[in-house]
Amino acid sequence: MNYVRTGMLMAGLTALFAAVGYALGGGGGMLMALGFAAVTNLFSYWNSDRLALAAHNAQEVDEATAPELYGMVRDLAARANLPMPRVYLIHEDQPNAFATGRNPQNAAVAATTGILRTLSYEELAGVMAHELAHIKNHDTLTMTITATFAGAISSLVTFGMFFGGSRDNRPNVIVQILLMVLAPMAAGLIQMAISRSREYEADRMGGQICGNPVWLADALAKIAAGVAHIPSETAEAKPATAHMFIINPLTGAGMDNLFSTHPDTGNRIAALMEQAQAMGVGGSAAAPSFTGQAGGSPWNQPEGGPWGSEPRQPGPWG
Repeated sequence: MNYVRTGMLMAGLTALFAAVGYALGGGGGMLMALGFAAVTNLFSYWNSDRLALAAHNAQEVDEATAPELYGMVRDLAARANLPMPRVYLIHEDQPNAFATGRNPQNAAVAATTGILRTLSYEELAGVMAHELAHIKNHDTLTMTITATFAGAISSLVTFGMFFGGSRDNRPNVIVQILLMVLAPMAAGLIQMAISRSREYEADRMGGQICGNPVWLADALAKIAAGVAHIPSETAEAKPATAHMFIINPLTGAGMDNLFSTHPDTGNRIAALMEQAQAMGVGGSAAAPSFTGQAGGSPWNQPEGGPWGSEPRQPGPWG
């Protein structure tokens, strides 16, 4: 079904391309837009993950440079029966994370340095489990293709306004302005109609993967508070990628309405708490960790802290 929905998304965005092209340049403009859409479809399938990671200046890490984070993702991936994804760090103060990749064999998870400083080990495990759930459900293909298409549609409108058609063939200024505003919005609405329910499903599966949905619930509350007070300059400059993050990086106040890229955080937390009650698990501080490592954040511990008697290798965040 995910591949069917992805096909529906690509068909819808291709139709939007054609409509924008026709509005900007008539029949010739529509043909050019359809050609552009075909190229974008092929390019985004193979390269959308690289574009998303590059857009946020993500740097790949491994077991030597980020041992705790890398080991956490490896253990969670094993629990989820997934191949080990590539692991990336984004040097941003805002706490957030996302997953990308066209399939589980070519997937990556990315976390900001801000989230490493904000969350406890268990809370971060909940977040990484959520991202692995997106990978397991093949959501990442849709999410990354949408980001590529949304940016391409904006570029098409801008290009058409300045270079499309002849003087006699160009739409009037009012039509151009409306296209500039409405075309990206329409692309976002198509994406929202398909993807918003996926956040709830990724939360549910993430709670199962990490073993305690409360960890993810606590993480969502902290991330939402951080997003509300710490702006992400990269996300603001490239809003087409906002829907990929676990919490919308453009605002800390999500609402369950037509124009929200994410479900309301409070609703997500309530659903996770219900899941935790059904599973018979409690708060993260008292619950056993999925690796047997319980306690506070390893990112702020002195050497030889709760993760072992041996000094921790410093990660690239400090």
